[in-house]
Amino acid sequence: MSPELRPARPTDSGTLGEILWRFQHDTPWMPELYSAAETIAFCGAMIDRGWVTVAELAGRVCGFLARDRDEICGLYVAPEVTGRGIGGALLRAEKRRCDRLALRVFEANAAARRFYRREGFVEVARCDGRRNEETLPEIACLWAREDLR
Repeated sequence: MSPELRPARPTDSGTLGEILWRFQHDTPWMPELYSAAETIAFCGAMIDRGWVTVAELAGRVCGFLARDRDEICGLYVAPEVTGRGIGGALLRAEKRRCDRLALRVFEANAAARRFYRREGFVEVARCDGRRNEETLPEIACLWAREDLR
């Protein structure tokens, strides 16, 4: 079953916050900087800015992608549906809307790094963690439509 994609609504902030908080809470190398309530508020702010597209399966939100202009600020999928094409569907939808996309991925996130590499992103820089509040090393990646490469 393919996910349905749509712009996020303010009422989605709780579900998106839960997905993001679960990732942060369940990932051993990720520091816990914010409470679940703060994470929900953060997701609400991204929704208010118009940055977020959600994926639904059987009418339930199961993932989201946040994009500010050409930068992907976050792509998260509920763990119970990981590996079912949700992240790929969200990313392909953004690729259809943009000529170029940039993102930063934590060096420790091997699964995300493999995913983005498969999706055509290339590493353009490495950062030691001074630029992010988690203070984790990260990799800057870039994707461009084939005719612009």
